[in-house]
Amino acid sequence: MWEEAAAGFSAMGSEARLKVLKTLVRAGETGLTVGEIQSRTGIAPSTLAHHLRFLAAGGVVEQEKIGRTTINRACFDELRNLAQFILSECCADEVGKAANDG
Repeated sequence: MWEEAAAGFSAMGSEARLKVLKTLVRAGETGLTVGEIQSRTGIAPSTLAHHLRFLAAGGVVEQEKIGRTTINRACFDELRNLAQFILSECCADEVGKAANDG
């Protein structure tokens, strides 16, 4: 799981890729074409293609070819897994407070 988590977090490791991913999350399961993502983010098409490949390689975006169109979708299950991975031991080392410490 460590390697998968590292790949997923690495894929999100730039402002532009986070912007693309957030746009796809907002679009939901339907996904978006490259043109739709470009119009919503303002990222140049050639740069956008690079970012989408990086996100797909990290497992946080899936791409489906339908005819001559590619639909891009956020991988919601993988994003949930990443969130769970990073939060799974939340506060595990925190010293417990007495109930009346408020």
